[in-house]
Amino acid sequence: MQAFLSVGDSFALWQTLFILGGWVGGVIVLAEGLNRLNLADAEVIRKIVHIGIGNVILLAWWLQIPTWLGVAASVLFGGVTLLSYRFPILPGINSVGRKSLGTFFYTLSFGCLIGFFWRSHPYIAVLGILVMAWGDGLAALIGQSFGSHPYEVLGMKKSWEGSFTMWLVSFLVSGLVLGLVMGSSIGWGVAGLVATAATALETFSKFGIDNLTVPLGSGAIAYLLVHLL
Repeated sequence: MQAFLSVGDSFALWQTLFILGGWVGGVIVLAEGLNRLNLADAEVIRKIVHIGIGNVILLAWWLQIPTWLGVAASVLFGGVTLLSYRFPILPGINSVGRKSLGTFFYTLSFGCLIGFFWRSHPYIAVLGILVMAWGDGLAALIGQSFGSHPYEVLGMKKSWEGSFTMWLVSFLVSGLVLGLVMGSSIGWGVAGLVATAATALETFSKFGIDNLTVPLGSGAIAYLLVHLL
């Protein structure tokens, strides 16, 4: 019986890895295809990956992956991203035209949030990753395309259009995640504060550090507010 359970657990693990790996691989293949065929500029491709990879946290939540698997995946992909800065492993993702460790910070944030919250409060990790993926991703695209009202914070150039997008998307993402767990009345109130904090953190994005501060800050604030309420 023990051997049967072991085989069953092993099959479930490989099935999980196949689903998660298939999603991540599909996003990367799409990005590299767009890059090689010159169908989109570098920043658009990066944001496709930014949002697409972030959504894997929903699959991980649905599949209830073990904590060690999420942390191990973060370490593995973190190593790959560091190598990609030195070697042309992921040219479509890292061709940003500026010095940035954003891709590495992105993978690091997965590991930190899963390591801190996955066993007891997995929705906090989901919230932090999705705020980063959707909020930061769409804010950059909207700001670059429609940002006609610029401002500057600590040498970082931003636009009010991009910052408003960041706040609105973070609010919607946080509200939906917290609403599923806590109920809409409390969830949307917390979401407003989380969105405000995430928007403030996103204004400073030098070297791509916002890919770490936004998800960790959003997750930490959501956790504290949930427990206070």
